[in-house]
Amino acid sequence: MKTVLALVLLAAPPAALASVAAEIRVRALTSGPSHHYFGYIGQCLTIPWSGDGRHVLALETDFQDRMPGAGDAARVGVIDTRDGNRFRVVDRSLGWNPQQGTMFYWNPAAPDTQFFFNDRDPATGKVFTVLFDLTRGPKGGRVREYRFGDTPVANGGVAARGGFFLALNYARLARLRPVTGYKDAADWTTGVTAPEDDGIHRVDIATGARRLIVSYAQLKEKLRGLDARLEERHLFINHTLINRDGDRIYFYCRADFENNPTGRLNVPFTVRTDGSELTAHAQFIGGHPDWEFGARIIGSADDQQVIYDTATRQIVARLGGREVFPNPGGDIAMSPDGEWLVNGNRAGGENRYTFLHRRSGRILRSPPLPIGEWVSGDLRLDPAPCWNRTSDAVVVPALAADGTRQMFVLELPQGSTQSVRVSPAPSGPVVR
Repeated sequence: MKTVLALVLLAAPPAALASVAAEIRVRALTSGPSHHYFGYIGQCLTIPWSGDGRHVLALETDFQDRMPGAGDAARVGVIDTRDGNRFRVVDRSLGWNPQQGTMFYWNPAAPDTQFFFNDRDPATGKVFTVLFDLTRGPKGGRVREYRFGDTPVANGGVAARGGFFLALNYARLARLRPVTGYKDAADWTTGVTAPEDDGIHRVDIATGARRLIVSYAQLKEKLRGLDARLEERHLFINHTLINRDGDRIYFYCRADFENNPTGRLNVPFTVRTDGSELTAHAQFIGGHPDWEFGARIIGSADDQQVIYDTATRQIVARLGGREVFPNPGGDIAMSPDGEWLVNGNRAGGENRYTFLHRRSGRILRSPPLPIGEWVSGDLRLDPAPCWNRTSDAVVVPALAADGTRQMFVLELPQGSTQSVRVSPAPSGPVVR
């Protein structure tokens, strides 16, 4: 399938793409008076639904008009799709933000019952990651907490095939990129522009062993020559995206003057998941790309949606410009079966979604979903589409009629796809 898709994309010019009018069903998954978040974008198989499709992960909060502080806990829960979408609280988290939620991921080794979320210690402010099991005890419980003493980091992305997750310093992000950080968390790197003991950490799920695979000091060396004032700039990392094979990471190294984002550096990098082949890329493909297959990643360039090969460092396919995607640089996600690409576009007080069937060129467009005043800044409602496991629906955020922030499902019309369930084979044991 991978080869066929590549050939069709290279052979079919954007003008050949046919737009087909069809009804995309929109239905609410959650309701007020509380607010509900999944968070983040469906990049790299970030799927809200459990492996059996029964449960959808969600956070529940009582406010949306400010960033959470150290004492603002969100309720961690699951939506039971076999019980009238009832939301059941199973835990709480002090490690979350409106854009990314708490970095929910189902455990690929036990996707029906186990999931990850971030938290922080209320006494020390140190962040950590929780592995939770819905079948542990009568109400479910924590299987493990991944805590790292003097260098507290938390989940920044779980490998789709399982076995490990990447971890970041969310306290450093709160200082340098507040929208992606946890305010008032404990930060051992304050005042250090490019720490040698921080960067991208790899955590083994089964053993809990942590290893620093890319340091800020290494990144600083790679960035020398790009800015004469680099010595004064504080580096930070966003969007650590693991490809579907689990052997490559795409991420952004960014640099600010502390507390002043003027003239930000923003350089894409790739690295092998063992820490080798750290490479800076001159080609920028937007802030929220998604991996396709192998070393290829989908993003935007020259006002078009494109596929960029990180191995050859070349754009190898173009999926259409604004005639297909009103904002090629919007939030995107490729379906688990690889058949569909969805692009979320924010315009005014609304989010809209364009679905492209990659083999046929069929285009489906969603009705607008209201986001009200939350169009920019740290509290913005990003489009953030996240696929289900059968590649025929996505969950997205929007405002309900009562003004609360809720989760909605966009369902593709019946018969519009010939998708099959895709569940990557896990590596490593189930953690019990």
